[in-house]
Amino acid sequence: MKPTRRQLLAGGAALAASPALARAATAPVTITTPMAAPPWALLQRRLLAANLAACEAYYAQYTGAGDELRCFARWGANDGPDDAAEFTNDWVLIHALGGSDRLLTLSQRYWEGHLRQYTRARTIEVPIARHGMYFREFPVQMDWQHNAEGLTTFNVMGLSAPHDPRLHLRTRRFADFYTGRDPSTGNYDPKHRIIRSLLNGSRGPMLRAATPLDWAGDPFDARPFKLEHGEDNYAQFLAHYAEYTDVVGDNPLNLQSTTLGLNAYALGLGDRFRTWVLDYLGAWAERAGANGNILPSRIGLDGRTAPDWWSGVYGWNFAPIVPQTGLREYRNRVPRSITAFLGGLVLSGDMEFAKLWRRQNAAINAAARSVDGKLQAPTMHGPQGWYGWKDGPYRTNGFEIWYATQDPADRAAAGDHPWLDFLEGRNPGYAEQVLQADLAQVAARDAARRGDTSTAQTRLADYTLDFNPASANALVQTMTGGLHIARPPWSPTSPPQGGVPLHSRLRWFDPVRRRAGVPEDIAVLVTALGDRSTAVTVVNTGPVNCSVVVRGGAYGEHRIDAVEIDGRHRPVGGRDLTLRLAPRSGAKLVLAMTRYANRPTLSFPWDF
Repeated sequence: MKPTRRQLLAGGAALAASPALARAATAPVTITTPMAAPPWALLQRRLLAANLAACEAYYAQYTGAGDELRCFARWGANDGPDDAAEFTNDWVLIHALGGSDRLLTLSQRYWEGHLRQYTRARTIEVPIARHGMYFREFPVQMDWQHNAEGLTTFNVMGLSAPHDPRLHLRTRRFADFYTGRDPSTGNYDPKHRIIRSLLNGSRGPMLRAATPLDWAGDPFDARPFKLEHGEDNYAQFLAHYAEYTDVVGDNPLNLQSTTLGLNAYALGLGDRFRTWVLDYLGAWAERAGANGNILPSRIGLDGRTAPDWWSGVYGWNFAPIVPQTGLREYRNRVPRSITAFLGGLVLSGDMEFAKLWRRQNAAINAAARSVDGKLQAPTMHGPQGWYGWKDGPYRTNGFEIWYATQDPADRAAAGDHPWLDFLEGRNPGYAEQVLQADLAQVAARDAARRGDTSTAQTRLADYTLDFNPASANALVQTMTGGLHIARPPWSPTSPPQGGVPLHSRLRWFDPVRRRAGVPEDIAVLVTALGDRSTAVTVVNTGPVNCSVVVRGGAYGEHRIDAVEIDGRHRPVGGRDLTLRLAPRSGAKLVLAMTRYANRPTLSFPWDF
């Protein structure tokens, strides 16, 4: 039986209704066992420091007066405001793990600067942006692949600065562009539970066929610029978007707007944001259930799944012609919407949000065929049925499904990766290897930046992104046991995502400096993940006593039931646990946990 919207909404009924009810219920755990700093611990501390030095130099080279990006500012999906907003991607995340306060400060400064820059920037020919590319500090009208990419930094700011009044104001405002509470936009239709167009924003939805100009931006002489998407000239920009016309009605990409609702709720801005997210997700779950367990990619303005459910821009049948080659390219972006359902899981504790994706993958695999004895699965669907065949079973988002469910039945679809080998005890050197790889990436990007001879007059907004030295993957994996979905390293079938919240097993806080992240001498390594347990080694590399708080989940959504350390078992019964480490001491902890047991919060442990 398929879950109903009511069942999905009720999925969180057993969760602790108030963050205060999930506070830590045990005294601090003291660790005195001597431990020399392992190589991974020293590498982790080096990587946190290396990120800061390289990011500061990158910031100095590419920003100017008023903390604005030094580039030729344009509107468009290729090189528009969303690319400018990505300039400091991963800086706040690294801060939230224990990086320097300077990373947070620079990110906040840049966010303010780019808001001013793109509020002032205007188009001449593109109608929607003639009075500013931002309105009310948000893109005027774009799709949620690009809107989400532009919110990559904004959507994790609450990890480090949950009390920032500007963050509260903007999160509430941005979310209400989509909840229906703000009547000036008209993006959301609460009766039919749809966002009314693929192109939407602070000036509302586009309710006509889109034109290439709407997507590509104003004409310009492209010759001085390095074009990051493969085009050679502006004519090819337009040709790129020749088939991007079918935008009216709801689209799965719009589900990424729900991250704003998740963060609004977790910041304590009101239960109504949780209600809206779960209701909107529930509507889509119902549509998938009525469509053979496949999320449709086109919903009409009446809220009904279109007969050609596979149609629409970025839908199951979207394969536009690439102007440089004349060939069609598969651009089905439906799988990217999984991030919204993972957010629903965090908000509700209802595993049906992950199982929906398991059922979709099973339905696609049921359409697989055998060619010369080899299994092939489809990736696309059109009027003639499934197509876009690729060797092997369909495993897109298989890693994320397994990470959420922790069900052994989902493990095979997660694929093979050295990190999983490490977590399962088969690759003991992985932590050192991945940390060294990220250190090398920081150095390589810093060297490339130093060799860059471009000027503000020859750079588009996306030009600098490959020079951004911030490298968070190894830190997220080793410190939190989490997913760095912005740059998924675990599977080539997992699409990169923008604007995704942190999904992790653990988080860390410094109770002395009253900030997110580990203290300066602490290093941590998650060594095993299970459905009901997490193993982590904690070490104090310094010469003085140090305290650190460990939390279950990025949003405190996981309850720490008990801790086992040096053969001692201690009950916990809350989302947070304080550890006190003697100088140069350490220990392996096994945390008994109930995942997705608590309502999410971004408050610090000492706020309750």
